[in-house]
Amino acid sequence: MTTAVERRELLKEVWKEASTCTKCQLAETRQTVVFGAGNADADLMFVGEAPGANEDRGGLPFIGQAGRLLDRLLQEVGLERADVFIANVLKCRPPGNRDPRPTEIATCRDYLHKQVELIEPKVICTLGNFSTKLLRDDPTGISKVHGQPEVHVLGVRAVTIFPIYHPAAALYTPSMLDTLRADFAQLPALLAAPLPPQPAPDVFEPVPEVEPEPESPAETETATAEAVEGAPEAGAEVLEQAPKTSDDQLGLF
Repeated sequence: MTTAVERRELLKEVWKEASTCTKCQLAETRQTVVFGAGNADADLMFVGEAPGANEDRGGLPFIGQAGRLLDRLLQEVGLERADVFIANVLKCRPPGNRDPRPTEIATCRDYLHKQVELIEPKVICTLGNFSTKLLRDDPTGISKVHGQPEVHVLGVRAVTIFPIYHPAAALYTPSMLDTLRADFAQLPALLAAPLPPQPAPDVFEPVPEVEPEPESPAETETATAEAVEGAPEAGAEVLEQAPKTSDDQLGLF
């Protein structure tokens, strides 16, 4: 069982890998990889769709008007941004803020699952349609499922998924603010609830050793050796060291 400090260090390694990612074409147009920021030991995560223009320039999620509204909604239920971790489905901004493409979502999915595994949240708030559909693995839109907590397994961890509208929705439609407030009001109780039952880890039971029967005097002693096919050679895998980064960037979480 890893400690919070150890998990934070592992999260840094994932950040280093993501910061130089070129697995999809978004690497050609992004300014910055927006990995996420906040408390690396948070019980509550927020997952949005993708970085916007401000986030792409600044390298941090939710730093515009929607981010300020998110801060306000958190404060109204007794939380601060420093209490939570905020990330996106995509770590790079799609050009012109277009919708994420299925191939981009599939390529970036492992980074999000690794964040969930290392941060170990109890509750993940999905903000808007794309993150809700991805994390629930269901095409149902946010308007039908917002405010309804469900338990889902992401990677190796079971969490409570809590879909809510993206704060930007209230910037365009002020009447949505009441809906957002009502959904946020459920968060303290969800965070106080026990962690959902976790999936059983893969356990490989050792094959019991069979005691050899004593040989009869008439039998000739023989030596046998068994070869294991496909066993990797020691040192066959070489891991490329991630580039060094500044203390300010590593201090994001």
